[in-house]
Amino acid sequence: MMLAGLCMGMGMVAFAQSAEEVKIGCAAPLTGAQAHYGQDFQNSILLAVEDFNATKPTIAGKPIRIVLNTADDQADPRTGTTVAQKLVDQGIKGMLGHFNSGTTIPASRIYANAGIPQIAMATAAEYTQQGFKTTFRMMTSDTQQGAVIGAFAVKHLGFKRIAIVDDRSAYGQGLADQFEKAAKAAGAKIIGREYSSDKAVDFKGVLTKLKRVNPQAIFYGGADAQAAPMVKQMQALDIKAVLMAGEMVKSETFLKLAGKAAEGTVASLAGQSLDEMPGGKEYADKYKKRFNENAQTYAPYAYDGAMAMFNAMKRADSTEPAKYLPLLAKTEMPSITMKMLAYDARGDLKHGDITIYKVVNGQWQALSSIK
Repeated sequence: MMLAGLCMGMGMVAFAQSAEEVKIGCAAPLTGAQAHYGQDFQNSILLAVEDFNATKPTIAGKPIRIVLNTADDQADPRTGTTVAQKLVDQGIKGMLGHFNSGTTIPASRIYANAGIPQIAMATAAEYTQQGFKTTFRMMTSDTQQGAVIGAFAVKHLGFKRIAIVDDRSAYGQGLADQFEKAAKAAGAKIIGREYSSDKAVDFKGVLTKLKRVNPQAIFYGGADAQAAPMVKQMQALDIKAVLMAGEMVKSETFLKLAGKAAEGTVASLAGQSLDEMPGGKEYADKYKKRFNENAQTYAPYAYDGAMAMFNAMKRADSTEPAKYLPLLAKTEMPSITMKMLAYDARGDLKHGDITIYKVVNGQWQALSSIK
Protein backbone atom coordinates (compact mmCIF):
# COMPACT_ATOMS: atom_id res chain seq x y z
CA MET A 1 0.00 0.00 0.00
CA MET A 2 2.82 2.37 0.84
CA LEU A 3 4.51 1.54 -2.46
CA ALA A 4 1.26 2.16 -4.37
CA GLY A 5 0.79 5.50 -2.63
CA LEU A 6 4.40 6.46 -3.35
CA CYS A 7 4.01 5.55 -7.03
CA MET A 8 0.81 7.57 -7.28
CA GLY A 9 2.48 10.57 -5.66
CA MET A 10 5.47 10.27 -7.98
CA GLY A 11 3.06 10.06 -10.92
CA MET A 12 1.39 13.31 -9.94
CA VAL A 13 4.77 15.04 -9.54
CA ALA A 14 5.91 13.74 -12.93
CA PHE A 15 2.68 14.95 -14.53
CA ALA A 16 3.06 18.41 -12.97
CA GLN A 17 6.67 18.65 -14.11
CA SER A 18 5.89 17.65 -17.71
CA ALA A 19 2.64 19.59 -18.09
CA GLU A 20 2.53 22.88 -19.97
CA GLU A 21 1.57 25.77 -17.68
CA VAL A 22 -1.49 27.77 -18.71
CA LYS A 23 -1.67 31.14 -16.96
CA ILE A 24 -5.09 32.35 -15.84
CA GLY A 25 -5.56 35.77 -14.26
CA CYS A 26 -7.50 36.43 -11.05
CA ALA A 27 -8.06 39.85 -9.51
CA ALA A 28 -10.08 40.97 -6.49
CA PRO A 29 -9.78 43.23 -3.41
CA LEU A 30 -7.36 41.33 -1.17
CA THR A 31 -6.66 44.26 1.16
CA GLY A 32 -8.92 46.94 2.64
CA ALA A 33 -12.54 46.90 3.78
CA GLN A 34 -13.63 44.45 1.06
CA ALA A 35 -10.80 41.95 1.53
CA HIS A 36 -13.19 39.33 2.96
CA TYR A 37 -15.09 39.30 -0.34
CA GLY A 38 -11.86 39.03 -2.32
CA GLN A 39 -10.44 36.20 -0.24
CA ASP A 40 -13.63 34.16 -0.54
CA PHE A 41 -13.59 34.79 -4.30
CA GLN A 42 -9.93 33.84 -4.70
CA ASN A 43 -10.25 30.72 -2.52
CA SER A 44 -13.01 29.32 -4.68
CA ILE A 45 -11.18 29.94 -7.94
CA LEU A 46 -8.09 28.28 -6.44
CA LEU A 47 -10.26 25.30 -5.48
CA ALA A 48 -11.54 25.06 -9.06
CA VAL A 49 -7.98 25.19 -10.39
CA GLU A 50 -6.90 22.41 -8.04
CA ASP A 51 -9.92 20.25 -8.92
CA PHE A 52 -9.36 20.72 -12.65
CA ASN A 53 -5.63 20.03 -12.43
CA ALA A 54 -6.35 16.87 -10.44
CA THR A 55 -8.08 15.43 -13.54
CA LYS A 56 -4.69 15.52 -15.35
CA PRO A 57 -6.15 17.45 -18.28
CA THR A 58 -4.69 17.21 -21.76
CA ILE A 59 -5.08 19.66 -24.63
CA ALA A 60 -4.12 18.68 -28.18
CA GLY A 61 -2.74 15.46 -26.76
CA LYS A 62 -0.38 17.20 -24.32
CA PRO A 63 -0.76 17.54 -20.53
CA ILE A 64 -1.52 21.02 -19.19
CA ARG A 65 -1.65 22.57 -15.74
CA ILE A 66 -3.59 25.72 -14.86
CA VAL A 67 -1.50 28.28 -12.98
CA LEU A 68 -3.28 31.15 -11.24
CA ASN A 69 -1.75 34.64 -11.52
CA THR A 70 -3.43 36.54 -8.69
CA ALA A 71 -3.48 40.31 -8.17
CA ASP A 72 -4.93 42.69 -5.57
CA ASP A 73 -6.95 45.44 -7.27
CA GLN A 74 -7.97 47.00 -3.92
CA ALA A 75 -11.52 47.55 -5.29
CA ASP A 76 -10.05 50.65 -6.97
CA PRO A 77 -10.74 51.36 -10.68
CA ARG A 78 -7.30 52.86 -11.37
CA THR A 79 -5.51 50.00 -9.66
CA GLY A 80 -7.80 47.62 -11.55
CA THR A 81 -6.67 48.86 -14.96
CA THR A 82 -3.01 48.72 -13.90
CA VAL A 83 -3.53 45.14 -12.71
CA ALA A 84 -5.31 44.24 -15.95
CA GLN A 85 -2.47 45.44 -18.15
CA LYS A 86 0.07 43.67 -15.97
CA LEU A 87 -1.82 40.37 -16.23
CA VAL A 88 -2.14 40.71 -20.01
CA ASP A 89 1.60 41.38 -20.25
CA GLN A 90 2.22 38.22 -18.22
CA GLY A 91 0.58 36.20 -20.99
CA ILE A 92 -2.64 35.03 -19.32
CA LYS A 93 -4.98 32.91 -21.47
CA GLY A 94 -8.14 33.86 -19.57
CA MET A 95 -9.33 36.22 -16.82
CA LEU A 96 -11.40 35.29 -13.77
CA GLY A 97 -12.43 38.59 -12.24
CA HIS A 98 -12.50 41.28 -11.35
CA PHE A 99 -14.81 41.12 -8.37
CA ASN A 100 -16.27 44.65 -8.21
CA SER A 101 -18.16 46.29 -11.07
CA GLY A 102 -16.14 49.47 -10.61
CA THR A 103 -12.88 47.66 -11.32
CA THR A 104 -14.28 45.18 -13.84
CA ILE A 105 -15.78 47.67 -16.29
CA PRO A 106 -12.65 49.76 -17.04
CA ALA A 107 -10.44 46.66 -16.99
CA SER A 108 -12.71 44.80 -19.41
CA ARG A 109 -11.62 47.00 -22.33
CA ILE A 110 -8.00 45.95 -21.77
CA TYR A 111 -8.88 42.26 -21.84
CA ALA A 112 -11.18 42.76 -24.85
CA ASN A 113 -8.46 44.55 -26.81
CA ALA A 114 -6.14 41.63 -26.08
CA GLY A 115 -8.85 39.12 -27.07
CA ILE A 116 -8.81 37.49 -23.63
CA PRO A 117 -12.08 35.94 -22.33
CA GLN A 118 -13.15 37.42 -18.99
CA ILE A 119 -15.63 35.95 -16.53
CA ALA A 120 -16.32 38.44 -13.73
CA MET A 121 -18.40 38.63 -10.58
CA ALA A 122 -19.42 42.19 -11.50
CA THR A 123 -23.19 42.69 -11.53
CA ALA A 124 -23.51 46.19 -13.05
CA ALA A 125 -25.53 46.04 -16.27
CA GLU A 126 -22.94 48.13 -18.15
CA TYR A 127 -20.30 45.38 -17.97
CA THR A 128 -21.90 43.16 -20.62
CA GLN A 129 -23.52 46.02 -22.58
CA GLN A 130 -20.29 47.44 -24.01
CA GLY A 131 -20.36 45.30 -27.12
CA PHE A 132 -17.32 43.18 -26.22
CA LYS A 133 -17.42 39.49 -27.19
CA THR A 134 -15.10 38.60 -24.28
CA THR A 135 -17.29 39.50 -21.27
CA PHE A 136 -19.20 36.91 -19.22
CA ARG A 137 -20.78 36.90 -15.75
CA MET A 138 -20.55 34.63 -12.73
CA MET A 139 -23.72 36.06 -11.14
CA THR A 140 -27.00 37.64 -12.24
CA SER A 141 -26.92 41.32 -13.15
CA ASP A 142 -28.18 44.31 -11.16
CA THR A 143 -31.00 44.64 -13.70
CA GLN A 144 -32.28 41.20 -12.76
CA GLN A 145 -31.67 41.50 -9.01
CA GLY A 146 -32.84 45.12 -8.61
CA ALA A 147 -36.05 44.37 -10.50
CA VAL A 148 -36.89 41.49 -8.18
CA ILE A 149 -36.18 43.13 -4.82
CA GLY A 150 -37.77 46.42 -5.91
CA ALA A 151 -41.03 44.71 -6.78
CA PHE A 152 -40.83 42.48 -3.68
CA ALA A 153 -40.50 45.51 -1.38
CA VAL A 154 -43.79 46.88 -2.63
CA LYS A 155 -45.90 43.85 -3.51
CA HIS A 156 -44.89 41.50 -0.69
CA LEU A 157 -43.63 43.75 2.12
CA GLY A 158 -46.16 46.52 1.50
CA PHE A 159 -43.69 49.43 1.45
CA LYS A 160 -45.11 52.47 -0.35
CA ARG A 161 -42.78 55.22 0.91
CA ILE A 162 -39.16 54.32 0.21
CA ALA A 163 -35.87 56.21 0.41
CA ILE A 164 -32.66 55.20 -1.37
CA VAL A 165 -28.98 55.68 -0.56
CA ASP A 166 -26.13 54.45 -2.74
CA ASP A 167 -22.36 54.55 -2.48
CA ARG A 168 -21.76 55.99 -5.98
CA SER A 169 -19.87 52.88 -7.07
CA ALA A 170 -20.80 51.21 -10.37
CA TYR A 171 -22.33 48.37 -8.34
CA GLY A 172 -24.15 50.43 -5.72
CA GLN A 173 -25.55 53.07 -8.05
CA GLY A 174 -26.54 50.52 -10.69
CA LEU A 175 -28.38 48.32 -8.21
CA ALA A 176 -30.11 51.32 -6.62
CA ASP A 177 -31.23 52.60 -10.03
CA GLN A 178 -32.79 49.26 -10.91
CA PHE A 179 -34.44 48.98 -7.48
CA GLU A 180 -35.92 52.48 -7.87
CA LYS A 181 -37.26 51.70 -11.33
CA ALA A 182 -38.94 48.47 -10.18
CA ALA A 183 -40.32 49.95 -6.95
CA LYS A 184 -41.90 52.86 -8.83
CA ALA A 185 -43.38 50.51 -11.40
CA ALA A 186 -44.94 48.50 -8.57
CA GLY A 187 -46.57 51.62 -7.12
CA ALA A 188 -44.15 52.94 -4.50
CA LYS A 189 -43.15 56.55 -4.07
CA ILE A 190 -39.42 57.30 -3.78
CA ILE A 191 -39.42 60.06 -1.19
CA GLY A 192 -35.66 60.60 -1.00
CA ARG A 193 -32.48 59.67 -2.91
CA GLU A 194 -29.15 60.33 -1.20
CA TYR A 195 -25.52 59.46 -1.87
CA SER A 196 -22.44 58.51 0.14
CA SER A 197 -19.19 56.73 -0.78
CA ASP A 198 -17.88 53.19 -0.62
CA LYS A 199 -15.63 54.24 2.27
CA ALA A 200 -18.18 56.14 4.36
CA VAL A 201 -18.88 55.17 7.99
CA ASP A 202 -20.81 58.24 9.17
CA PHE A 203 -24.33 58.46 7.76
CA LYS A 204 -25.89 60.70 10.41
CA GLY A 205 -26.33 63.68 8.07
CA VAL A 206 -27.99 61.62 5.33
CA LEU A 207 -30.15 59.69 7.79
CA THR A 208 -31.28 62.82 9.68
CA LYS A 209 -32.46 64.25 6.37
CA LEU A 210 -34.34 61.04 5.50
CA LYS A 211 -35.91 60.79 8.96
CA ARG A 212 -37.86 63.98 8.22
CA VAL A 213 -39.71 62.31 5.32
CA ASN A 214 -40.52 59.18 7.38
CA PRO A 215 -39.76 56.31 4.96
CA GLN A 216 -41.03 52.80 5.56
CA ALA A 217 -37.85 51.36 4.04
CA ILE A 218 -34.38 52.60 3.12
CA PHE A 219 -32.69 50.75 0.28
CA TYR A 220 -28.89 50.87 0.36
CA GLY A 221 -26.78 50.18 -2.71
CA GLY A 222 -23.36 49.26 -1.35
CA ALA A 223 -21.31 46.86 0.75
CA ASP A 224 -21.64 45.39 4.25
CA ALA A 225 -18.82 47.52 5.74
CA GLN A 226 -21.00 50.60 5.15
CA ALA A 227 -24.44 49.04 5.65
CA ALA A 228 -23.54 47.91 9.18
CA PRO A 229 -22.76 51.39 10.61
CA MET A 230 -25.72 52.75 8.65
CA VAL A 231 -28.24 50.42 10.27
CA LYS A 232 -26.72 51.04 13.72
CA GLN A 233 -27.06 54.79 13.18
CA MET A 234 -30.65 54.30 11.97
CA GLN A 235 -31.38 52.64 15.30
CA ALA A 236 -29.59 55.37 17.26
CA LEU A 237 -31.66 58.03 15.47
CA ASP A 238 -34.86 56.05 16.15
CA ILE A 239 -35.59 55.61 12.44
CA LYS A 240 -38.21 52.87 12.16
CA ALA A 241 -37.59 52.11 8.47
CA VAL A 242 -36.39 48.67 7.39
CA LEU A 243 -32.96 48.57 5.79
CA MET A 244 -32.96 46.79 2.42
CA ALA A 245 -29.96 45.95 0.24
CA GLY A 246 -28.38 43.67 -2.34
CA GLU A 247 -26.12 40.63 -2.04
CA MET A 248 -23.05 42.50 -0.75
CA VAL A 249 -24.94 43.06 2.50
CA LYS A 250 -26.19 39.47 2.77
CA SER A 251 -23.07 38.35 4.65
CA GLU A 252 -21.85 37.07 7.99
CA THR A 253 -19.65 40.17 8.19
CA PHE A 254 -22.73 42.42 8.17
CA LEU A 255 -24.26 40.42 11.03
CA LYS A 256 -21.08 40.68 13.09
CA LEU A 257 -20.56 44.40 12.46
CA ALA A 258 -24.19 45.44 12.89
CA GLY A 259 -24.98 43.26 15.91
CA LYS A 260 -28.54 43.56 17.21
CA ALA A 261 -29.24 46.47 14.86
CA ALA A 262 -29.15 44.01 11.92
CA GLU A 263 -32.47 42.49 13.02
CA GLY A 264 -35.15 42.86 10.34
CA THR A 265 -32.75 43.83 7.53
CA VAL A 266 -33.84 42.48 4.13
CA ALA A 267 -31.40 41.60 1.33
CA SER A 268 -31.51 39.88 -2.04
CA LEU A 269 -29.07 37.30 -3.38
CA ALA A 270 -28.74 35.65 -6.76
CA GLY A 271 -29.65 31.98 -6.82
CA GLN A 272 -30.69 29.74 -3.98
CA SER A 273 -29.12 29.31 -0.57
CA LEU A 274 -25.97 27.17 -0.65
CA ASP A 275 -27.64 24.14 0.94
CA GLU A 276 -30.40 24.21 -1.73
CA MET A 277 -28.09 24.59 -4.76
CA PRO A 278 -27.76 21.47 -6.96
CA GLY A 279 -24.17 20.89 -5.85
CA GLY A 280 -24.18 23.08 -2.77
CA LYS A 281 -23.72 20.60 0.06
CA GLU A 282 -20.83 18.73 -1.56
CA TYR A 283 -19.17 22.01 -2.49
CA ALA A 284 -19.60 23.48 1.01
CA ASP A 285 -17.97 20.41 2.56
CA LYS A 286 -15.09 20.52 0.07
CA TYR A 287 -14.50 24.25 0.66
CA LYS A 288 -14.55 23.80 4.45
CA LYS A 289 -12.08 20.92 4.28
CA ARG A 290 -9.70 22.87 2.01
CA PHE A 291 -9.74 26.27 3.75
CA ASN A 292 -11.00 25.45 7.25
CA GLU A 293 -13.77 28.02 7.00
CA ASN A 294 -17.25 28.23 5.53
CA ALA A 295 -17.84 29.28 1.93
CA GLN A 296 -19.45 32.70 1.75
CA THR A 297 -21.80 34.36 -0.72
CA TYR A 298 -19.68 34.56 -3.85
CA ALA A 299 -17.62 31.36 -3.58
CA PRO A 300 -19.82 28.88 -5.51
CA TYR A 301 -20.39 31.37 -8.34
CA ALA A 302 -16.65 31.92 -8.68
CA TYR A 303 -16.07 28.16 -8.81
CA ASP A 304 -18.67 27.72 -11.55
CA GLY A 305 -17.21 30.59 -13.57
CA ALA A 306 -13.74 29.07 -13.43
CA MET A 307 -14.99 25.65 -14.44
CA ALA A 308 -16.92 27.14 -17.38
CA MET A 309 -13.65 28.56 -18.71
CA PHE A 310 -11.66 25.36 -18.18
CA ASN A 311 -14.38 23.21 -19.76
CA ALA A 312 -14.46 25.50 -22.81
CA MET A 313 -10.73 24.94 -23.25
CA LYS A 314 -11.26 21.19 -23.08
CA ARG A 315 -14.10 21.25 -25.63
CA ALA A 316 -12.09 23.46 -27.98
CA ASP A 317 -9.00 21.30 -27.42
CA SER A 318 -7.08 24.54 -27.15
CA THR A 319 -6.03 27.07 -24.52
CA GLU A 320 -5.73 29.83 -27.13
CA PRO A 321 -8.35 32.51 -26.37
CA ALA A 322 -9.50 32.92 -29.97
CA LYS A 323 -10.16 29.18 -30.27
CA TYR A 324 -11.95 28.49 -26.98
CA LEU A 325 -13.91 31.77 -26.77
CA PRO A 326 -16.68 30.57 -29.16
CA LEU A 327 -17.06 27.41 -27.07
CA LEU A 328 -17.24 29.44 -23.86
CA ALA A 329 -20.07 31.52 -25.35
CA LYS A 330 -21.98 28.29 -26.07
CA THR A 331 -21.51 26.90 -22.55
CA GLU A 332 -24.26 24.61 -21.27
CA MET A 333 -23.12 22.67 -18.23
CA PRO A 334 -24.50 21.41 -14.91
CA SER A 335 -23.00 23.47 -12.09
CA ILE A 336 -22.98 23.95 -8.34
CA THR A 337 -25.25 26.98 -8.39
CA MET A 338 -27.81 25.93 -11.02
CA LYS A 339 -28.97 22.90 -12.98
CA MET A 340 -27.72 24.31 -16.27
CA LEU A 341 -25.26 27.18 -16.56
CA ALA A 342 -25.52 28.97 -19.90
CA TYR A 343 -24.88 32.44 -21.31
CA ASP A 344 -26.97 34.64 -23.56
CA ALA A 345 -25.59 36.67 -26.48
CA ARG A 346 -24.18 39.34 -24.15
CA GLY A 347 -22.55 36.97 -21.70
CA ASP A 348 -25.25 37.30 -19.03
CA LEU A 349 -26.52 34.15 -17.34
CA LYS A 350 -29.64 32.73 -18.98
CA HIS A 351 -31.05 31.02 -15.90
CA GLY A 352 -31.26 31.57 -12.16
CA ASP A 353 -33.44 32.65 -9.28
CA ILE A 354 -33.23 35.58 -6.86
CA THR A 355 -33.72 34.75 -3.17
CA ILE A 356 -34.88 37.35 -0.64
CA TYR A 357 -33.52 37.04 2.92
CA LYS A 358 -34.34 38.68 6.24
CA VAL A 359 -32.34 38.80 9.47
CA VAL A 360 -34.33 36.89 12.09
CA ASN A 361 -32.86 36.25 15.54
CA GLY A 362 -29.43 37.29 14.34
CA GLN A 363 -29.35 34.96 11.29
CA TRP A 364 -30.20 35.30 7.62
CA GLN A 365 -33.46 33.49 6.89
CA ALA A 366 -34.83 32.92 3.36
CA LEU A 367 -38.19 34.59 2.75
CA SER A 368 -38.82 33.78 -0.90
CA SER A 369 -37.12 32.51 -4.05
CA ILE A 370 -38.24 34.21 -7.26
CA LYS A 371 -37.40 33.27 -10.86
